[in-house]
Amino acid sequence: MKKLIVITCCLAFLLSGCQKPTSREVQDFNFDWRFHLGEAVEKEMLNQPDNYSWKEVRLPHDWSSESSFTQVETGSSTGFLPAGIGWYKKDFSISEEDKGKVVSIEFDGVYNNAQVWINGTSLGERPYGYSSFSHDLTPYLNVGDVQNTLLVKVDHSNYLDSRWYTGSGIYRDVRLVKRSNVHIPQWGVFVTTPNINAEQASVAVTIDLAKYDNGPAEIALKGSIFSQGGAPVTSLEQNATVDSSGKVSLEFTINDPIRWDISAPHLYTLKLELMQDGHVIDEEIQTFGIRTARFDADKGFFLNEKNIKLKGVNLHHAAGAVGSAVPVDVWRRRFEKLKSIGCNAIRTAHNPVDPKFLDLCDEMGFLVINEFFDEWNIPKEKSLHKLGDNLAPDEVTHGYSEQFDKWAERDLKDCMRRDRNHPSIILWSIGNEIEWTHPYYSQAYEVVNGKQEYYQFQPSFDSMKIKKALDEITGGKDSLLQIAKKLVNWVKEMDTTRPVTAGNVLPSVGLASGYGQSVDVLGFNYRATEYDGAHATYPDLLIYGSENWGAWSEWKNCIDRDFVAGIFCWTGFAYAGESGPWPLKGLNISFFDFAGFKTPRGHFFETLWKEEPHVYMGTTPEDESEFSYDPKTGFSVEYKDEWIRRWAWYDIYDKWQYETKENIIVQVYSNCEENELFLNGESLGRKPLVDFKEDNIIKWIVPYEAGTLKVVGYQNGKEVADYSLSTTSEITDIDLSVDKTVLKANHYDVVHVEARLRDKNGVLVTHAPTLVHFEVDGDMRLLGIDNGSASNVQNYKAYQCESHNGKVLLMLQANGTAGEVKIIAKANSIRSEVTLQIE
Repeated sequence: MKKLIVITCCLAFLLSGCQKPTSREVQDFNFDWRFHLGEAVEKEMLNQPDNYSWKEVRLPHDWSSESSFTQVETGSSTGFLPAGIGWYKKDFSISEEDKGKVVSIEFDGVYNNAQVWINGTSLGERPYGYSSFSHDLTPYLNVGDVQNTLLVKVDHSNYLDSRWYTGSGIYRDVRLVKRSNVHIPQWGVFVTTPNINAEQASVAVTIDLAKYDNGPAEIALKGSIFSQGGAPVTSLEQNATVDSSGKVSLEFTINDPIRWDISAPHLYTLKLELMQDGHVIDEEIQTFGIRTARFDADKGFFLNEKNIKLKGVNLHHAAGAVGSAVPVDVWRRRFEKLKSIGCNAIRTAHNPVDPKFLDLCDEMGFLVINEFFDEWNIPKEKSLHKLGDNLAPDEVTHGYSEQFDKWAERDLKDCMRRDRNHPSIILWSIGNEIEWTHPYYSQAYEVVNGKQEYYQFQPSFDSMKIKKALDEITGGKDSLLQIAKKLVNWVKEMDTTRPVTAGNVLPSVGLASGYGQSVDVLGFNYRATEYDGAHATYPDLLIYGSENWGAWSEWKNCIDRDFVAGIFCWTGFAYAGESGPWPLKGLNISFFDFAGFKTPRGHFFETLWKEEPHVYMGTTPEDESEFSYDPKTGFSVEYKDEWIRRWAWYDIYDKWQYETKENIIVQVYSNCEENELFLNGESLGRKPLVDFKEDNIIKWIVPYEAGTLKVVGYQNGKEVADYSLSTTSEITDIDLSVDKTVLKANHYDVVHVEARLRDKNGVLVTHAPTLVHFEVDGDMRLLGIDNGSASNVQNYKAYQCESHNGKVLLMLQANGTAGEVKIIAKANSIRSEVTLQIE
């Protein structure tokens, strides 16, 4: 039971900078684990684990990404990688010096259905694979020479429980935390900035306190704030009496505050110290940002009172060849690439992400929609052979929906406790396209509008007519609405500083039912045709595109409407799942491919989202192209008659290598006023961008002639950008590049090694797939290899890979050994190398 905390206040300034906490010990618990893949008898596993075969692993660990692609007990929804049941075991000791401390184990993510035991005693379960959770080990620990055994069972036997690749295992960090008897519990600090102006910002901090044994304790709580460079800003101290548990509030004032912004993401650091009898008994470090964020029904989104468009992408939690066990350096490289094309926002599709992911968003200046669920209490259909076949049997597709009623509140609130101090987060999302699991929404849509094609049709927004249809179908019982209201209430209990949203796929029906109004800001999934009707009918509605095709029309629909806050394209990076048929593990729909190489679509959106001049050029044979040319009428387009074409980019190649005189459609993506095409130095004409308003793609038809094709972009008559494609000869060189040459021997630093195959003139040879083999001379850990192709189903844990578009990516991680590491790449008889230094 919570007791009253008696508080006295005094103001002070801290003269020393932030230091590593000494009273609380946080131990990296990622090492020295053993792993068993397969079924086991629980009692035998607990009492006689040596009866089973084990291998040494380090965490984070995703056993699915270590496996071979297969069609056996897998499916297209999750990218043709196997799942199953796995067991993790770790032995450790607790010293006599730690006797009396409160010891807990913290998991950032286990996929999924985790069960945890300590020394044979069950600590509980956590079904949701995206939740962070902890267990108190204190009552069950052996102190001194007797070892402790931690055992974790991961049950991912329902291998098609998701619509995308999830991974399997303890795929995020694990920590062992030792705290004093009186301490700040996990996620026990909440920082808000209720009042901000140019001169001052108020910082309100609520701190949970916990006491492990009975009886009151007198403590002092000291809070100190530091600027990003470590300079002290202000501090505050309070005395308190705590019994069992309670809360303390601190109110700071910061003069001349520096705002957190997407272009300059300034972070402050809050240091909290609990003191007893003059000694620090617990410490907590928490970063935060000072910023304002709001949505307006007519003007869209404002960050620090500046009106900006959300240039967003959707991202899943896995990252290519590393699967779901993603090192922070891999996310950093991916985020840098998103920044390079002008992206400023990320929607976490469709689940809580790794805490390190959000730390990077804070650090690098991304705005985040933090989404909780893809399913509520009714499962979505999953695909077995190819996207949309919905043939996966129920017994392997049911997942979190079966746990939702029991666990949703805890999972949602734990996510919010963990993430609420991130300045990058601007919206909490309660779900994605939930209407599809409640068929009466689409039935009511068809009653009112007839059987129409959802994506292009502008439906009726007659709310009375729609509501009448809904009530006739449901008898007035809308379970979707009731669950939505419950979820929103839970969010509001935890945080009222950010609005709540959801990704809606039938906004016209949701607004009539009340679902659309149950959230603060309504996301439209692929429903740009409904922007105007929604705004006209519900003028106070806050609107943005929560899921959008990566197409010019989607961005134009946004920039032509001030009231649309922005869009979130599907997707920033290629992801496994929602794919097929075999061997297609994913789709070519993203700004960057599986290996993180920029796609034509990425170049296209760079011309839309960046002010800096940028041009890109690709080519397609006329008989393959969706574009055609008539000398009298000019260019026209006929899209492929495939439903997936709305998501997929069209066929375009980064090459100039065809049959002589073959007609080639040359397509230029540019943000320059005029663009001039040259073939072997001869101009083929200069064309203004405004002449191609329909799709923002400048086009020429050119009979192929070997040599060099070059486009030059002009702004105010001056050359500001160019791009070239040249006919290639045979491969003569492997161009090796790395994103860093010096790494720390810390077991975590990652280097990305990119191999590009070039001819004697240095031109990238994109049309000749070639096997590239790597050798690593030195102590480094293989993370994965990939070529970016959606059809590459080679095992990720290998040192060789066939090139795709002339490129291969190798990812390596430092171990604990300092020294020189030489990386050698070979293709045919060609050899290239690069040297790294591990310090």
